[in-house]
This record gives sequence, C-alpha cells and structure tokens, in this order.
Amino acid sequence: MDQRVLDSVMRGMKGQEGQEGEEWNLMGDGRWVREGVSEWMVANWISNRVFKKVDDVAEGASIGPEKGERFTGYVWRQTAVFSLLLSFCVDIFVLKNITNCRIAKLHARGVAKRLGVKDGLIYLPGLPSMTYEDSDQAVFFRQRRYFYYLSGLNTPDCFVTYHIKCDRLTAWIPPPNYGRSVLYNGQNPTVEEIFAIADFDSVAYNTELRGALSKYAHREPGKIYLLHDFQFPAILETITWPTGETTSLHSVGSRFDVNSLMPAMNLCRAIKSPYEIKCIRKACDVSALAHKNVLRALRQISNETHVEAIFHATCIFNHAKRQAYGVIAGSGTNASLLHYGTNDADFDQKQLMVLDAGCEWKNYSSDITRTFPLNGKWTPEAKEIYDLVDQMQRECIAMVKPGADYRIVDRHAHKVAVRGLMKLGVLRNGTFQEIYEAGASTPFLPHGLGHYMGLEVHDVVETSSTSLLPHSHIHSPNFRESETTMPSYAPAILEVNHVLTVEPGIYFNRDAFERMYLKDPVLKKYINKEALERYYPVGGVRIEDDLLVVEGGNEVLSLVPKGEEALRIIREGADGLRG
Repeated sequence: MDQRVLDSVMRGMKGQEGQEGEEWNLMGDGRWVREGVSEWMVANWISNRVFKKVDDVAEGASIGPEKGERFTGYVWRQTAVFSLLLSFCVDIFVLKNITNCRIAKLHARGVAKRLGVKDGLIYLPGLPSMTYEDSDQAVFFRQRRYFYYLSGLNTPDCFVTYHIKCDRLTAWIPPPNYGRSVLYNGQNPTVEEIFAIADFDSVAYNTELRGALSKYAHREPGKIYLLHDFQFPAILETITWPTGETTSLHSVGSRFDVNSLMPAMNLCRAIKSPYEIKCIRKACDVSALAHKNVLRALRQISNETHVEAIFHATCIFNHAKRQAYGVIAGSGTNASLLHYGTNDADFDQKQLMVLDAGCEWKNYSSDITRTFPLNGKWTPEAKEIYDLVDQMQRECIAMVKPGADYRIVDRHAHKVAVRGLMKLGVLRNGTFQEIYEAGASTPFLPHGLGHYMGLEVHDVVETSSTSLLPHSHIHSPNFRESETTMPSYAPAILEVNHVLTVEPGIYFNRDAFERMYLKDPVLKKYINKEALERYYPVGGVRIEDDLLVVEGGNEVLSLVPKGEEALRIIREGADGLRG
C-alpha cells in the first residue's frame, strides 16, 4: 500500500481513547495495551468492511484464551474522508498486499458464508506428527489441505477453530518442548511467532483445546462443524446441553455436523483468491525453469533418472522443495503409462519422452506436461501424433472461458482425436459419427481432459464430500464416450478465478490394446491393428498446461516451451542449470 494512502487511512481512524491509529490488545491482567497499527492491520480493516467497538468484539467470545488474547477490531469513528478513501482503495491496494499468512481469516469468513449460518464452531485438526511403523523415522509431513486453507500453518500437531458468531479464529499449537527434544528438533513455534505469520484472533496451546471445546459444547447453542467424525476428540462424543438434552456425535438431530463443512469449503477452494493465484503462478514459474533445464541438458544425459534429478534440483535450488506429485519421466513405450514413476530406464534409441512434473509453492500446485524427441528430431510417426495432440490442446484452450461447460470442451478433444486418427488410418470402418459415438477414441485418450488445481494437484470441486475420492481414477481406461468422457468430479461450468488443467493425450499402450481394447466387440471393429504397429514405438504424447479463467477467456500460467521452441533448446545443448 502506498504510504500516502496508509497515512490517509491513519488519519481516518480515531480511537475514543488514546491517539489515532492505535490497536488495543487485551492482556491477561485485564489491561488494554496500545500498539501501533501496521499496514496489514489497516488492510485487514478495510477489506473486512466491518467496524466494531471493543465491547462488541469481546462480548461472548467463549472459544479461545483470555490471556494474551489478540484483538483485531478497532475503536473507531468513521469520517467522510475515510469513506471516500475506502471506496477507492479496497480492490486496488488491499488485495495487492495480501500475504500467505493474512488470508486465513478471509477464508474462514468465506466458509461461514457458504455454510449459511450465523452461529456455530468450525473445528479442524492439522496433521499429527508420526513415525513409520516399527521405526523411529518421521513420516514425511504434508499438512492437511483443508486445515491449511483455514490456518496457513505448516506445523504438525496444530488445530484451528473458528467461532462464527464472534468472528474469532483461534490457532491451537503444541506447547514448548523441553530437554533432548529441543536438542534434536529445536523449539516449537511460539505464540508470538504464530501471530507473526497468521491473522489469528487468538493463539493457545493444544493442551487447552479439550477444555475449550467442552466449554463451548456445554454453553453455546451453535453446531460444531467437522470434516470427519473420526477427527473429533472422544471427550465430546456425548454432550449434555444447557437444556439438559444429551446428544452424541452420531445421534439423530445431533449438533455435530459432519456433512456441511466439506461442501462449503470446496465451494470456497474452487474460486482462487489473489494470493492463491500468486502462489500457483510462482509454482508454474519454478516448474517452467525446471522443464527448460531438462531440455538444455537432454543431449548430455542418457537415463530417465537424470531427468528427474535435474527437475528436482532446479526446483530445490529455487526454494520449491516439494513436488506436487511424483515426477513422470517416461521414455519410449514408458510414455504410454499414464502414471509411470519408475524413472530408471536408459534412453537408448527411444523416440520420445513424456515429462509430467510440477512443484509446489507454499502448498499450491503446478501440473505441467511436455513431450519431446530425445535426440531433438521427430520421427514421422511421432510428429504426426504430436501435431494431433497439439491441435487438440490449442482448440480446447480456446474454448476455456467463464460460462463454458468443460464437459463440452472435453468432448471436443475426443472429436478432434477421432478426426485425426481417422486421417492417419488408425481408426476406420465407419463414419466420423459412428466412430465417435462408439467411444473408439477412449483407448487413445483414456483420461479426462483436465481437473481443478490448487492445494491439491487434483483439487476439490464444487460438489459433495466425495468429490476428492474419484481423482485416483482420473486416468482409468474403462470409461467410454457413451458413459461421458468427463467424470463428475472434473470441472463443469467454468467461473472467473477457476484454475484448471488442459491435458489432452494420445497413447499407444500395447498391453492395453491387446488385452482389452482389441478384444472389445464394439471397439475392435474400428481400430486398425496393423496401423497400431507403426505407432507403438511412439509410446504416447501428452501436452498439459495450467489455465486461470479470467473475464472473457483464460490465461495460460505454465509458460514452458513446446514444439519447435523446445526442439531449439534441445539442439543448442546444455549450458548448466539456471537459477
């Protein structure tokens, strides 16, 4: 935010006690302590567009600690100057200055709005620290994504609660550790450190959480909203309410709600905030550099492992230490395996490589695929298939815009594939319509055209609590056009700030054709078995980009060379990893 704007905001905020622009913190001894207002405090105040007196905020705040409580409302008197300033600066300045730790409260409010209730408590546990079975080695920590969405915390053994009526977001963190634990692992994050990285109203130790939840459950009328019943503390499985009514977690009419929270959060997560878009863009940028470094080094390496190593090294060098998914570096016929992950084969005389890889940035994913000839030169068959997939992607990307039905875009990819494969003689013995309606393109394009992307590489959709489950089957070869090639968990009607992938492909998997498709009484009529032999060595071609839906169209976030530009980089050779 421009300093002149900040100064103007300061002049527009006047406390009933003390000086302009002061923040007040309620301390454990009951004193209100003044602190200067930071730029974020002002931005938060503006973006909230909610002005409250101290008494309004403090009243009824039964969830969260009293000692060290953080008060982020303001004693205020609105002025005409500030009203004018407010009308101009919210979208221009506030959104530009949102940082990773300052969006949790905005997310919590959005979820509460989607829940459509005025009261209640949202409860989310983070991932606990764990070790492998029969081992003292820690399991790789990957924070629960729903928890992260409402907290921004990447620390194990934490919890978050959001009191809807009081608009209070509380973090519950591990207490300080002692003894040898400090020597081995260092100190746990302190209350002050958590306040410094996230916009919580209060922070307390997780040892106090059970008592606070029990207090809420016995005194407050609102429901407690959970993602899963197995995540709730056993102490609250049975509750006696102030009315004398006793309910359990699973009883009919229970005030524990395990059905509403996930759909509400999915609706919010599907529409990306400016900060989330910034993180995804950064992940795409780092991944793009890693893809380019692979191309630069390609003529100097000879094994899929080398590709994976270069990709990882580039990401780590640029502070993106985690991949959104396992690197897929499939050469030759390995390119026909959709989720190939062995990455240990020599290149030998193989034609192509499918490199499907993307890193995370602050837990937000990228997902990018490029296909290129290993020696920098296309074979005729490889070029034919690459050009077809490139046409499929270009036409589908042009269709991505607000209001578009992505299922129609998906079907268009199959139509382009059918026409192209008929032209190459791979599909035959029927008209275009007959072959298309028979689903004869699905053996060659057996997965959906794309998916949402965000905190998960296959991100949540705006549907039910089962929306994430089918993603493991997104590349299942068992569905046909007659069953719709776009499964229900993929994007449907597109909206501004959706982020999704467009990833058409054509594959020649000998095992799949010989064991399944060529034995299918419908499909075998249209598939030219002799033509398949020409294309089996190609393996497969996939081209994938990450798109942001914007007003009037889309923006491609994954700016990675493809086609002739990629070949030029390969031919020029390696000049070292670039940071």
